[in-house]
Amino acid sequence: MKREKIADVLTNGQVGNDVLVKGWVRSFRANRFVAINDGSTIKNIQAVVDFENFDESLLKRITTASSVAVSGKIVASQGAGQAIEIAVEHVEILGDANPEEVQKTVMQPKKHSMEFLREQAHLRFRTNTFGAVFRIRHAVAYAIHKYFNDEGFYYLHTPIVTASDAEGAGETFNVTNFDPANPPLDENGAIDYSKDFFGKPVNLTVSGQLEAELGALALGQVYTFGPTFRAENSNTSRHLAEFWMIEPEVAFNDLKDNMDLTEMFLKYIAKYVLDNCSDDLQFLHDREVKEDAQKPTAERNELNLIDRLKFVVDNEFKRLTYTEAIEVLKRSKPYKKKKFKYPVEWGVDLSSEHERYLVEKEFKCPVILSDYPAEIKAFYMRQNDDGKTVAAMDVLFPGIGEIVGGSQREERLDILKSKCADFEIPEEDLWWYLDTRKFGTVPHAGFGLGFERMVMFATGMTNIRDVIPFPRTPQNAEF
Repeated sequence: MKREKIADVLTNGQVGNDVLVKGWVRSFRANRFVAINDGSTIKNIQAVVDFENFDESLLKRITTASSVAVSGKIVASQGAGQAIEIAVEHVEILGDANPEEVQKTVMQPKKHSMEFLREQAHLRFRTNTFGAVFRIRHAVAYAIHKYFNDEGFYYLHTPIVTASDAEGAGETFNVTNFDPANPPLDENGAIDYSKDFFGKPVNLTVSGQLEAELGALALGQVYTFGPTFRAENSNTSRHLAEFWMIEPEVAFNDLKDNMDLTEMFLKYIAKYVLDNCSDDLQFLHDREVKEDAQKPTAERNELNLIDRLKFVVDNEFKRLTYTEAIEVLKRSKPYKKKKFKYPVEWGVDLSSEHERYLVEKEFKCPVILSDYPAEIKAFYMRQNDDGKTVAAMDVLFPGIGEIVGGSQREERLDILKSKCADFEIPEEDLWWYLDTRKFGTVPHAGFGLGFERMVMFATGMTNIRDVIPFPRTPQNAEF
């Protein structure tokens, strides 16, 4: 008999049909009822064992976390919580689990702290919470690829090893094949990178954007979806050293086009999750509601998880300039009552508390801010006519603040060279990037979506380490 996924059996199984399922035991109670899960759904299927028909030594091996193959007939369930169950005719133990060892792990059927779950990241997939998170992570990734494919974008694989630092922050991981204890030196005693594998200093990429621009200026519209790395010594709930970025680039788009694309794209992802992840969403929604009930009122979510997703789908994004946002914040009650922790003044980057105020209190819809001061944005963003601001944009979401950053790119060679000088970026390091402005330069624009930030929003998880399978953070490269 061919194995069937538990999700398919629960959805399509007919009473009276023979069925074979394989999975891991979640519980075995009353020496009769076995709850089995195979990862295809958050729901377990109940298998009913008539203990008189099975050897006692076999039944003792059916323990939490053991793996089994169970076959029998689908019958209408007599108990609450499920419509159907399996009347077991045959059981095979595929893998034993020592009950004493299980008690030391996240597979013990009890509530565990998030920190304990991170310490056992190799096992946390087995829990309901992380099963739901990673099924939704998959759905978000699929929605992203589907959206861009359906819109005629080309998926471009940009390099992971690169000599450029697109953000100019200098927080990169260096890549070398030198013996760190004995690197070759030049006549001045400095490391001679001409003898390294690539013949120059290289690092892990912080962004695929610059290379994606090159693709867009020939293919029209491309997107990247790959790992990026930043050596920022930060242990906050919003930062990882290794994370994934989605970066579309579109030739002939200006800032308004970029905003339109971003809004349609984010709405599509949110709707896809709502339409295709109902069981996992409901579980995570209920989990969040229980946790919120134990928090002080001021720390609770304004909207629940499902409503936050609908909030994105159902509302048009409010658009205003950075300058207008500063004026709004200065008129706000929190500002006048000195409730904001961080300063509000023109020229300073907004903090999460400011961004969330604009979304959750002032406009009550997602917000796109544009035209930021040039000094706080990257060199490649297009200079506005006022000489003070650039054609940049950030998208702000409830509960999370900034989720997307983008801009119209500077297509004018003379101004781009001037910006390189202002940011102390040697032209010879980016000759290939500058070169594209010499051969039919055109307006173009793009943005970056941090994939894990999007998964946090879609799952309600509050720590970025809990939406990536194996988080890489300072002093942590386990698993």
